[in-house]
Amino acid sequence: MQPKPLFSTLSAISLIIIATLNPLYAAENSTAEKQQPQQGGDFVWGIETNPTTLNPQFNGQTKVELVQRAAFESLLARKPDGSYIPWLATGYEISPDHKTYTFRLRHDVTFSNGEKFNAEAVAENFRNLKNLTYCAGSTMCVIGSRIASITTPDEFTVAVTLNEVYSPFLSYASWLKMISPSSYKAADLKSGGTDIAGTGPFILKRWDKNQQIVFTKNPNYHWASANAAHQGPAYLNSITYRILPESSVRTGALLSGQVDAIEGISGNDAGEFVDNPDFSYQSAPNTGTPYSLFLNINDGPTKERNVRLALLQGLDVTGIVKSIYRGHRIRAWGVTSPIDPLYDKSIEGKYGDNPQLANKLLDEAGWSTKGADGIRTKDGNRLSILIVQSQVTVRDQRDVLLEALQAQARQRLGIELKIRYVDPGTYFQYIKNGNYGSIANSHDDTDGLDLENHYLPRDKGGAINYSRTEAPEVTAWLNEAAHTLDEPQRKAIYSKLQDYAILQQALALPLYAPDDEIAAASYVHGIGFRAFRQIPENAYDVWVSKH
Repeated sequence: MQPKPLFSTLSAISLIIIATLNPLYAAENSTAEKQQPQQGGDFVWGIETNPTTLNPQFNGQTKVELVQRAAFESLLARKPDGSYIPWLATGYEISPDHKTYTFRLRHDVTFSNGEKFNAEAVAENFRNLKNLTYCAGSTMCVIGSRIASITTPDEFTVAVTLNEVYSPFLSYASWLKMISPSSYKAADLKSGGTDIAGTGPFILKRWDKNQQIVFTKNPNYHWASANAAHQGPAYLNSITYRILPESSVRTGALLSGQVDAIEGISGNDAGEFVDNPDFSYQSAPNTGTPYSLFLNINDGPTKERNVRLALLQGLDVTGIVKSIYRGHRIRAWGVTSPIDPLYDKSIEGKYGDNPQLANKLLDEAGWSTKGADGIRTKDGNRLSILIVQSQVTVRDQRDVLLEALQAQARQRLGIELKIRYVDPGTYFQYIKNGNYGSIANSHDDTDGLDLENHYLPRDKGGAINYSRTEAPEVTAWLNEAAHTLDEPQRKAIYSKLQDYAILQQALALPLYAPDDEIAAASYVHGIGFRAFRQIPENAYDVWVSKH
């Protein structure tokens, strides 16, 4: 049985991958499509982000999905329009009350350690979403709390019943990557490693932390989704993801032939590959929450609405983004990415680059005097705002972007932005204690999951919620949206949230839509982006015409 999309209107939405391919490569690729893909080869891919975990159920780094999808898969995949298609499940049914989701599973799938993929294995994955010992500190617990029961009517059928209607559930089910039941007993469960078995086309063989991650082909693989370009085992013998955090280093490695492909290409470096017949270059903006400064309403100067609004109104984000990324990134305006189906573009151009208004707001709030260094003061206190950025998510020239905002805030507004890059442990301590002015973040969750994470109170499912808002109207809107399956109605609700969160309260200052880029040598074929979320796809379909 073919699965049916949860939201009927999604099929009418076309998400366009913004790809730049030079004409010579396009002609070569057209010829390559007529060739038979070649088997073999050991592929090296230079990546930007150093993983904090290889357990896909704990991953909070969007960039690491590229690595993890080599070995781990989900029940459903998504088409470019957001609708759902079979993967490890052959289909699904939704009960008339929209609370029970019944998944019919493939009969021919095995985990890489030999364990059978069946209803009990899937049930174990869902059960662990409710296991507070396992999921503590992650968004998994939030989803788990919505599950009332998990049953297995037969060996290849699993039914998940929710406490109440929850419209984004299928979105989460298509994200959750299955691991074998025995993996939950592994010593390296939280960090991930070779003892964590998935069903993917590659098998993790080695993780040299801070250096590289090595996978070898799963010879028994034959259950790719319809999104894939072929069926059966992967073409490549192995793939090594080499961790190269600096864009210039990745670029140099590809130009010199040390790697076969790279991702995460800065605006400055993109010119090396665009219109270069020796390489291909592609880019695609992500869905989800744009990279934003989330402003803490409970600590320091950002407690004051006028201060938050001054940042929103006074900075020239458009100019800064254009200058840093050379036109290779999209300026963000709202609570979701401009390509997200829930995006309301009516907010575009309604704020920003108005230092006169911003300074008026600050004067009215009593920040009317300046020290010798030009920073505003009130009652002996400096207008100083601490921006906390996790070191593991510093990518895509975000450090340069923050420094440009810092300089402009000082010059235009007399606001001191203190930028602090911290390790994961310190980062989570800041989140726990709430002693910061702003946290810079983005996430590619879709279907309202990203909005719930960022704007629900932390005790009601807002696992991220850096602004610390507990506004009752925001909670009411998000709950209403989660409990309706009417897509236009949900979008209208999220539009209200956007107007309140950005224009009225300045809970966040959107900066740019995260964008993924891939450059590869001209002998590389089949490389590209995942449908819908538009992040780099794994190397399953990749083949090389020389090896």
